[in-house]
Order: sequence, then C-alpha cells, then structure tokens
Amino acid sequence: MSTQTAKAGTAKSDTTKSDTTKPRLKTSAMIASIAGADQRTRSAPFGHALVELAKKRPEIVGLTADLGKYTDLHIFAQAYPERFYQMGMAEQVLMAAAGGMAREGCIPFATTYAVFAARRAYDFICLSIAEENLPVKIVCALPGLTTGYGPSHQATEDLAIFRGMPNLTIVDPCDAIDIEQAVPTIADHPGPVYMRLLRGQVPVVLDEYDYRFELGKAKLLRDGGEVLIISSGLMTMRALEAAKRLERDRIGVAVLHSPTIKPLDTETILREAGRGGRLVVVAENHSVIGGLGEAVAGTLLRAGVTPPFRQIALPDAFLDAGALPTLHDRYGISTEQVVAQIKGWL
Repeated sequence: MSTQTAKAGTAKSDTTKSDTTKPRLKTSAMIASIAGADQRTRSAPFGHALVELAKKRPEIVGLTADLGKYTDLHIFAQAYPERFYQMGMAEQVLMAAAGGMAREGCIPFATTYAVFAARRAYDFICLSIAEENLPVKIVCALPGLTTGYGPSHQATEDLAIFRGMPNLTIVDPCDAIDIEQAVPTIADHPGPVYMRLLRGQVPVVLDEYDYRFELGKAKLLRDGGEVLIISSGLMTMRALEAAKRLERDRIGVAVLHSPTIKPLDTETILREAGRGGRLVVVAENHSVIGGLGEAVAGTLLRAGVTPPFRQIALPDAFLDAGALPTLHDRYGISTEQVVAQIKGWL
C-alpha cells in the first residue's frame, strides 16, 4: 500500500449552503470529522497530553509507522525529536521494536491506524508485547467507522480481534477530555494497552458531566427510568445527544459510559442493568460481532440478569466508502438513527 493510500481519510470536510440553508455534502470520503458544525473541539488532544506527560517521564518514547501526522504523534516528535522513532511503513517492525524498547525500561507509545495494528501486526503484538506483558501503549487512529475510505481503512472488527488476547487492556475514549485523562493513566498501567484514538479536531463532551477517567471503570453520566444505554467511544457522545432529544418526548434515558472494554466493569454494568423496568441498549462504533455489545450480553447472562436487550452497532459486513454523515445514517450510528431505533423498540 502506498503512503498516499495509507494516509487517506485525513482531509477536512467541505460544505456549502443550499437554498434551504442545509449543508450540502460536496465530497464523499473526504469528510472525516465526527464533530458537529457548532460543537466544541480540541486539537490533537493525544499529542498534547503525551508531550505534557513526557516532561515528567523521560522513559516515554514515541514510535510510528509513517503516520505521525495522522495519529497526532507529530506533536510529540516536534517536542522530543530525540525520543521519536519513525519506523516507516512496517507495522510488524514497529511493534517488535516497541517491545524491545519496553524491555530496556522505556514506555513506548506506538501509533498507527487501527486496521494496520489489528490485521497486519497481530502476531507481533501477541508474541513480542502481550505474552511478555510489556508496558507498550498501542494507540490507533480511525477506529470503527471514523473514515469514509472503505474496508481498507475502517477498523470495524478491531475489538473483536484484540479482546481475546491475554494481558491486553483495551480502551475506547469518548472525547478529547477522555483521551487527555487516559494518556497518563495508561502510561502508569504496568502491562500493554490498546487504545482507540480520535485524532485531529476532537469533540469536547464530558466536561458537562463531572467526569474523570479511571481505567477499568464505567461511569454513569446521566440517569433515566425507561432506557439504559451502555456505550463507549464516540457512541457515548451520540448516546448523550439522543438522551437529550428523547427527554423532550418524556423518555428517560440513562447513559453508562464504559471507556474500558477490557477488563470490563462488570460490577457497575450488572448494578445498572439489574435495575428493573428499563430497556438495555449497548451502543458501539464497532461490528455487532465481538465487541462491547457481546461482552455486556455475556456478562448479563452469566450473572442471570436478563433485561430487555438491544444492540446499536455496525453490521457484520464490509462497509461502503463515502462521507461520514451519510455512512453514520446508513449504518445506524448517527444521533438521529439512535433516537429512531430506541423509539421503535419502546
């Protein structure tokens, strides 16, 4: 794959106003932002958080496979060029080198696209990092449906691939605040971590909810009597937006954000799902197969907790290329589609 192809999905949106003042999409896959038109954002929260942490932690190093600019690691490279390693388009070498540096006392943050880590470098992550339980932090952009460039770049099955790997902690942050707080926390974790990354202009959402990231903990962001949405990643943002809209119809929606996919906070999930009379919906930016939804379903069944249960997730299919707003509507993970599905189930 060429460098040009690997870096696809990084262009900004381009919209114009139609006669009805509704934005008209002029491009297809070039629209790559998940932020709404008037939504607050922060630029490159991962890169800036890593730079701040590295000021106090000289053992932190950064490595990438030709994708520094497109995983926000270029911020770290500019601040600490002597601690930055450009490995070229060789993801297996990237992971093996990160494991070797960890053995020598470094805390490596290795970045690439999620598809390349999950599909290309799995064996190297397994044997060079996870089996040795080394403190490598694998931080990957374009998780799930966050690019319009089709199956070659859409990591719709990365959680299913990585959940079965022993020793590997998995994190799926919601917004810029989640990312900024997760970076020092995962650096302190003694073992390997895979973190899905929202990069570029990342929405700011969780500051309204007195939120603090804790590894392995789910947080109830709002309560409600009719529906409980358990979500991770950008779908927590969608869930919160949907809850506000459903409130206008007097439908009370609770949102439980689960930024750690593994280990799952089963205690909190069972407590909230065990409160009777609520529809439980798991919302995730991932295939319906093998992700948070099936992890939650297994947790509930093993504990004998059986509320009405539904999933909002991507289909078990290779997805189309196109503009993200169009694709999110098509595959049911836009706010409008979340609202419509929940109303239909109720």
